[in-house]
Amino acid sequence: MRTPISLALAMALAGLTAAPHALATETPQAKVSKSAKPWALNLRYRHESVDDDAFARHAEADTLRLRASFNHRFSPRLTAQVEAEGVAELGDRFNSTANGQAAYPVVPDARALELNQAWLDWSGDSAGVRVGRQALVLDNARFVGNVAWRQNMQTFDAAQLRWKPNKAIEVQAIYLDRVHRVNGDEARDPLARERRLKAPLLRVSHAVPGGNLVGYGYWVEDRDVASASTRTLGLRWNASRAVSKDWKGGLALERAQQVPWANAIGGSTAYMLVEPRLERGPLILKAGWERLGAGRGRAFQTPLATLHAFNGWADKFLVTPVNGLRDTYVSAQRGIELGGRKGKWEVAYHDFRADRGGSGYGRELDASFGVTLRPGFDVLAKLADYDSEGFARDTRKLWLQVEWSL
Repeated sequence: MRTPISLALAMALAGLTAAPHALATETPQAKVSKSAKPWALNLRYRHESVDDDAFARHAEADTLRLRASFNHRFSPRLTAQVEAEGVAELGDRFNSTANGQAAYPVVPDARALELNQAWLDWSGDSAGVRVGRQALVLDNARFVGNVAWRQNMQTFDAAQLRWKPNKAIEVQAIYLDRVHRVNGDEARDPLARERRLKAPLLRVSHAVPGGNLVGYGYWVEDRDVASASTRTLGLRWNASRAVSKDWKGGLALERAQQVPWANAIGGSTAYMLVEPRLERGPLILKAGWERLGAGRGRAFQTPLATLHAFNGWADKFLVTPVNGLRDTYVSAQRGIELGGRKGKWEVAYHDFRADRGGSGYGRELDASFGVTLRPGFDVLAKLADYDSEGFARDTRKLWLQVEWSL
């Protein structure tokens, strides 16, 4: 039986078949610009090397991703987009979750040929609606994100209502019917491909001078894995101000409480973030303390997030350990110019500990350097070095990437 979301997908495809024009890709929450070009292509090659002491063999993964987006504007207010994505595995010396190479560490960039996005969007003066398969990024992607780092993006079959009653307040009400995960449709574990959801999300943002306050509630029922169902309620504050002629200071604070939802069992768990920062031109310095708390029989989880962006690039904490996680970190990043070409470097250091008991999990050093060689042509080198103190095993990862966009 077709759900309302699947009917919306069919409508979007039918509309684009009737009027086959293309559109540019956009950021998930942005409106389509009237001047946007009607199509976009993106080609990304990546080499990922993984040396994980839990495996006798090192992974050497070479993958190629092609993404094509087409957009059509039916009227000034009504827009549709279709986006297809294909991923090729160039070799088999890694476990893609689809190729059966379990003797190697996992690099979850499996072969795929998928409909990545297909949505209809109506935008009015103060409200808008988007229905269909879409990418979603809420705030800093800690709870809901598109996992753009992986070759196969995470998307959702969803209906989204946007309302902006005035310049200071924004309201988003979203219903998630299904999540299409980064492992792709070829993953051997069906639960790694996608999950069926019943998930109403509500987010309210209020801008004030120098800052922004966000309140949110996420009621996520996982219809495939009942134990993963949770209700999360939280507040996030992000502010910045000048502290001298050259320096600007900022602070992000966040607090959330999570309880089992639907048929899940377990205790209540807490989330906390304290992240001060200093900025001077292209230089950004951060220090942070993030806590994903432990409760009775479970820990605070964020399975729909862009998890690679948090708790170290080695991805050792994609699932929060049962004793929770405390991540104390510092980072620095700076935009630079090399011979007229723009680039950016970033370094970060993490100290990971259990929330319950305080025992050490490990430490991690991350670094990256990227350069735009010419408009639409970017190269990136990135590494992660995880030093275990008892949780998981020592792991070193290296990425080399070339990306071309048109």
